This record gives sequence, structure tokens and C-alpha cells, in this order.
Amino acid sequence: MDWINTSLNLFKAEKPEHFTDFTHCEECEEHDQTLLNATILTIGLEELGNPGWDPICFCNEIGKMYFTPAFVRLSLETVNSEFYFGQFLFHLEHNGENNKYFLACTPAQRRFLAEFIGYMIGSFASEIERNFYTEEALRAYEIWSHS
Repeated sequence: MDWINTSLNLFKAEKPEHFTDFTHCEECEEHDQTLLNATILTIGLEELGNPGWDPICFCNEIGKMYFTPAFVRLSLETVNSEFYFGQFLFHLEHNGENNKYFLACTPAQRRFLAEFIGYMIGSFASEIERNFYTEEALRAYEIWSHS
């Protein structure tokens, strides 16, 4: 499957006006600005690669859905380097089936993400294990398989 193009089609949406509760605090405003300055085609590890300063942790579910093709792209591009997939798993498994991202997705989008997680597990098991994300990958797969 062409994961990137399929995700671009399945998650096609207008760019949100805002991604965070930007009036909440300076950190929310900064993360919102970071996301507003990027697109699904341009955002990269410079913006998303630091788990300790990840704007997606502050992002609403509509914003996460908008950037899903970028998360897929970065997961595939960094398998043998920074391993962004591990960070993506955090957002996929957060709060289990009560995850607002999960709940906002359509059944087709959920199936796609379950298939993508399954693909990553099947194709990159040693990389997932080497980066200590086996349990997270299995939990995320379990959550997203309930579409």
C-alpha cells in the first residue's frame, strides 16, 4: 500500500484556524504558531522530533487528524534513524479508546491507522523492539483495531 498517499486522501481536510488552546498560555501559543507555520508536507522532526517539547501533545483532535499524513510520512522516513513512530504511538494509544483522536476519526480512518500500525509491527518489529516500543505498538494496535 502507498501509505502516504492513502493517508493524504483519507485525512484530507482544510487546515484548521488553530491547533491548540492558543490563549491558554505562552506554551500553547508557541505550539499553535509552530503548527500554523507548517503544512502536512513541510512539517518535520525539527518541529515534532522532541518528545519533551511536542506541539502535538497540545494539539486538538482536528489538528491531529489534519497532520496524520505527516505522522505516517515521518514514521516511515525515520525507521532507521530518529524513529518518530514511537512518538506517534504515544498519541495513538493515549487514554485508550477514550482517546479524542481515536473518537474523532471515522471508521475508515481508524481501520487505516490500525492497518498502518500492523504494517509497522510486521515490517519493523526489530526496530520497534530496539527502540523499546513493543508494548506501546501492541496497545495502539489493539485500540485502533476496534473500528
